[in-house]
Amino acid sequence: MLLAITRDVSPRFNECEITHIRRTPIDVKIAQSQHHEYVQVLKELGCAVLELPAEADLPDSVFVEDTAIVLSDVALITKPGADSRKPETESIARALAPYRELVFIESPATVDGGDVLVVGKNIFVGLSTRSNKQAIDQMNQLLGKYGYKTQAVEMRDCLHLKTAVTRVDDNTLLINRNWVDVENFEGYDLIHIDPSEPFAANCLPVNGSIIYPTTFTKTTAKLEARGYKIKPVVVDELAKAEGAVTCCSLIVM
Repeated sequence: MLLAITRDVSPRFNECEITHIRRTPIDVKIAQSQHHEYVQVLKELGCAVLELPAEADLPDSVFVEDTAIVLSDVALITKPGADSRKPETESIARALAPYRELVFIESPATVDGGDVLVVGKNIFVGLSTRSNKQAIDQMNQLLGKYGYKTQAVEMRDCLHLKTAVTRVDDNTLLINRNWVDVENFEGYDLIHIDPSEPFAANCLPVNGSIIYPTTFTKTTAKLEARGYKIKPVVVDELAKAEGAVTCCSLIVM
């Protein structure tokens, strides 16, 4: 059984970091309700969910993806790029310790999990305002012994690499080619989002289904035409904090 680690929405969620979108008012109660429904979908898809309590003083802490990279034989605890988010890793390290050997990114390296795309033994890291080249060097040192190769990817106009491209399966990626160059992913089958839906490249595959926002109907149709089973979720309030479906869980296989 898959384990999904989640964390409840902070009551200070509307004080979240914003980088690439315009700040708009967030209804915390709606965000909490949407997150609850997201957790229910994980359970419906067969995940055991470890639900961590909200961190009241860490507004972005619902986005647990940014705190760790969970691989089959090791978990890397990140060093988030925003100073306000660095304390989020402490409770995640404790939660993961029973399940994986832990290794840690150290300063001056910084990396958000949202910038890290793992496809098989290949790890792509977006060079962003949150993740730097020192982190890539450390990841090659820490994870190379497990057979992983980490490489940098240039990106533009979005917060994280996984805003621009995510894994559908080990051969297939969902991508917004306006935010990341397709040349970085030679050899993979690429599904291009509908250009009218620029934020549509973030999807979460779980147990044969794809957790995916209801907002992106045209890209949903593209995925369904390829035979993928879509499990729709409403996450528009979470998206006001630059969040997406991969952001809100850590999947432990």
